[in-house]
Amino acid sequence: MAEKRQRVLSIQSHVVSGYVGNKSATFPLQVLGFEVDTINSVQFSNHTGYGYWKGQVLNEKELEGLMDGLRHNGLDYYTHLLTGYIGSTGFLKYIVQVVKQLRQVNPDLVYVCDPVMGDNGKMYVPKELLEIYKDTILPLADIITPNQFEAELLSGKEIKSADDAWAAVEHFHKKGCRTIVLSSTDLGDDQNLLALASSRSGDKRTELTIRIPKLPGTFTGTGDLFAALLLAWMWHTNNQLKLSLEKVIATLQTVLERTLHYAKGTFF
Repeated sequence: MAEKRQRVLSIQSHVVSGYVGNKSATFPLQVLGFEVDTINSVQFSNHTGYGYWKGQVLNEKELEGLMDGLRHNGLDYYTHLLTGYIGSTGFLKYIVQVVKQLRQVNPDLVYVCDPVMGDNGKMYVPKELLEIYKDTILPLADIITPNQFEAELLSGKEIKSADDAWAAVEHFHKKGCRTIVLSSTDLGDDQNLLALASSRSGDKRTELTIRIPKLPGTFTGTGDLFAALLLAWMWHTNNQLKLSLEKVIATLQTVLERTLHYAKGTFF
């Protein structure tokens, strides 16, 4: 019975103050009925956007030790693997071994990869991570959720139009990814961001374009929340991409709207 529960191993960042990485992903997954185990790729005092932070970065040997402990005690059965921010090349390379280990225990493991590398034209991880994602991680992933900049890096294609975006999506399908969601692009207009999504299973294909209303603020952790919600709703809807994205975006917009109200002191 225990093995039939939906269990997620989430490997991404942790901050003491704030909500990004595992702090952003864990609670929503629990609310949606998932058991969540977390490995913190980094543990920082706060988000690096503050300009000053302190903390620790987990290395590949430490990750290997944690996975060995789980394996030794028969605790490495998971239905889903979720990866987000990873800041070192050795750690990212070892994710390949993590996927192999988990798929030996559960061949039906679903791997959701949020390839967190940068935004707005700027990388905030070592540039060496790019080739690892392209060559070894993407072929292992079932679902990926890059933003526009990350999609450009990973596909090697500049995205200036919807046609460019779909060409990048096709590139990822050829890499072996079943479902691709470009979580945010600037291909919309002054009022809306544009998300593009594609899913393939056998002969069945689904392609969607979704407009997301822009909100007057700058937020961190939204991509982490997006990936976690997509993981959950794709399972709850039996991989119905359209319905899943409707749930994801509605939830995300509500969270951000409430955040704005709290920031302005107008929430009751």
